[in-house]
Amino acid sequence: MGSQKPSVLGRESRMATWRNWAGNQIAHPQSIESPRNVTELAAVVADASSRGQKVKAVGSGHSFTSAAATDGRMIRLDHLSGISHVDRAKNQVTVGAGTRLSDLNPLLHAEGLALANLGDIAYQTVAGAISTSTHGTGKALTGLAGQVVAMTLVNGHGEIVECSESSNADILDVGRVSVGALGVISEYTLQAVPSFRLRALEQPMRLDDVLESAHELAAAHDHFEFFWIPHTKWALTKRNNRTDDELQPLPKVKGWIEKTFMENYAFGALCRVGRARPSLIPRLATALPSSGSREYVDQSFKIFASPRIVRFYEMEHALPVEAVAPALREIRAMVERKGYLLNFPVEVRFTKGDDVALSTAYGRESAYIAVHVYKGMECEPFFRDVEDILRGYDARPHWGKVHYREAEELSALYPRWNDFIALRNRLDPLRTFSNAYTDTVFGK
Repeated sequence: MGSQKPSVLGRESRMATWRNWAGNQIAHPQSIESPRNVTELAAVVADASSRGQKVKAVGSGHSFTSAAATDGRMIRLDHLSGISHVDRAKNQVTVGAGTRLSDLNPLLHAEGLALANLGDIAYQTVAGAISTSTHGTGKALTGLAGQVVAMTLVNGHGEIVECSESSNADILDVGRVSVGALGVISEYTLQAVPSFRLRALEQPMRLDDVLESAHELAAAHDHFEFFWIPHTKWALTKRNNRTDDELQPLPKVKGWIEKTFMENYAFGALCRVGRARPSLIPRLATALPSSGSREYVDQSFKIFASPRIVRFYEMEHALPVEAVAPALREIRAMVERKGYLLNFPVEVRFTKGDDVALSTAYGRESAYIAVHVYKGMECEPFFRDVEDILRGYDARPHWGKVHYREAEELSALYPRWNDFIALRNRLDPLRTFSNAYTDTVFGK
């Protein structure tokens, strides 16, 4: 695409090819367009709708599903980025939907603000993360969609719709997680908090001990998560707590060795060996829990997110928090019984329930079990077996990660499903924003 000449509106040629971060989704849109403001965005959508063309907005491509794929007109929101307004009295910030979290976090910090909770990857755009119910961890905290207090979208008619508590409140209420099916979001207003520091404690524990005390550990810490290392009895735990202590970041060289080299380059090398010689994976896995404990203090956003260079495929489900231990035990038993060879940890996180209609945490405190497979290795049989287990716990799949659910099954998992479908019919009756993925998960 770099050799193609964009038009005034940033339209690339019909030869465009798009791939997601993991490389498991490929699309050939008829054009890739980069509107410079919401007016140009609305014009693109209105023109496409009048011609019967499909439109999909794409962020950083970090979804593992085909949620953003299209053979119609693909929209990049790179020009709709940055902070446009700060309400210091309310600690609220208005940001462009195309802003990458990795860019937003230092911008917020410069304003003395931060987001209360974040995921462990910051490559996504704000719109992509919110629209797929990205969550982070913290038993007393919601995911990103729960921090939205207003948003602007362009609906299927090409109309600009402002949504807040005082204007189109019903759209804001139902549409904060939309999976791109309601329109193209151009802007959000987010509830921020004063910037804060976290004390991070990372240490290995026996998995059985973690599962016995998972609820107590999650309740005792502001942000708690753990990673079970398959083929071992060990889990790596992360406890992050707010602190007023002075900054004590990892030393620059030590931090690079431990966070970038060991967790990315060295781990990637182990994954490549395991892909070439799967029989070695159980032995290679024993290297992961041996890194010992570490403790440090840094700005919250620097601790929440870490570099992720090694590419993978991921499935994640949210389930009632009380089900996490039996569900993980069942997954562990299945892995042993079927002989799966897994070179990636299984991640477990926690959040507070929320009132966002299609949030994976709607109406219940939730735990999240995420499984990963190294890029280039077969993932579907393992993922399907995990999903079959989690079905028994009323688990909801992450909208942006691999799953095999369809509309009929999904509709039973969300009490406000019909509210969302009714809003979709109202905002996009011609299905301008539909694609194969939305047809599967919401129906046509």
